[in-house]
Amino acid sequence: MSTATRTAVEPLTTEDAELLVAAAEAAGAAVSVTVLDAGGHPLAFRRDDRAVLISGETSTRKAYTALQLDAPTADLVDAVRPEGPFHTLPTALDRPLLFIAGGLPVHRDGRLIGAVGVGGGAPDQDHAFATAALDALV
Repeated sequence: MSTATRTAVEPLTTEDAELLVAAAEAAGAAVSVTVLDAGGHPLAFRRDDRAVLISGETSTRKAYTALQLDAPTADLVDAVRPEGPFHTLPTALDRPLLFIAGGLPVHRDGRLIGAVGVGGGAPDQDHAFATAALDALV
């Protein structure tokens, strides 16, 4: 039997989530941001309907997708094409909108602790805003 001490991974806190929202907002002013914990519960949210009316829903879907699949949504774009491995997922998980770039999983000590999703800009912009937010957390 091992007696090695195990260190628990610190969960994503509301303070972490607020930092992610603030950093995404600083990177792109007119965006909506959703931050989820590892259980998929919203910890922080910023809605900006000046960007896109449905950007709040979009940011939430991006965060859920990144959390469920533990992958950046930008990496999933090619996967949902007809020749890709996830071709049947759009109907299983609702709509292809889920796979627009802009959602990133959040890890700490190698474990998934949450996700951030950004909506309101072009897909590559949202991905950059989410990346900037994640960079601010680490």
